[in-house]
Amino acid sequence: MSISDRSKARRGAFFGRRKGHALRPRQAELFDTLLPRLAIELARPAPPDLALLFPNPVDSVRLEIGFGGGEHMIEQAEQHPRTGFIGVEPFVNGMAKALAAIELKNLSNIRLHFDDAVFLLEWLPSASLACVDLIYPDPWPKRRHWKRRFIQDESVAAIARILRPDGEFRFATDVADYAAWTLKHLIRSSDFTWTAERADDWRHAWSGFSATRYEAKAMHEGRAPCYLIFRRTDGGSRTADDPRRRSKDRAQGA
Repeated sequence: MSISDRSKARRGAFFGRRKGHALRPRQAELFDTLLPRLAIELARPAPPDLALLFPNPVDSVRLEIGFGGGEHMIEQAEQHPRTGFIGVEPFVNGMAKALAAIELKNLSNIRLHFDDAVFLLEWLPSASLACVDLIYPDPWPKRRHWKRRFIQDESVAAIARILRPDGEFRFATDVADYAAWTLKHLIRSSDFTWTAERADDWRHAWSGFSATRYEAKAMHEGRAPCYLIFRRTDGGSRTADDPRRRSKDRAQGA
């Protein structure tokens, strides 16, 4: 069973809230006017080049899974006008905030998917993305809920498929257990290598990282962020000198 089949099977019990407080009239209007213009149409085949999704030329395309209120995605889109961004968020209020910011800043290099990320992952062409970001996902801290975490062997394989060679998967969390969980799943994949050169690297955000309000709150409450960057490799077996083998050793040391 594919990851989207499993997601369809659980459709009646979505993992997490779909909506919080009532939307303001303008936010609700944007769902009817702006979102249809920016939404990825999964009913149609993906274009051979994802740059065709954007009205203006872009040099590469990135994906952010679960963008929350959209602060990171919006700031990145402003900083990199020649990069296309695809944002995924199933939470109504988060999508509403992002739509309002996109309209306010008149951004043309963002496309959106208002649903479960796994459907988009299966739609995207192989080796089509330069980067995938997963920033502060729901950690589902109770052991009985770990199967609900986004990072699973199936999703790691799906991300590997859509990343181009040397593309990056970037992950941030303030939950130590989820950081360890993610390291375990990515290190054992032959498709990724952890880019850290020293144990302290996980404490430092990647270059250009746009902090969010959630991160500020976590740090204020004493929760230390963890930043992990993994590079897409060509797969295959691991030799003693393989950097993926060394990344496993660093993970164990950390």
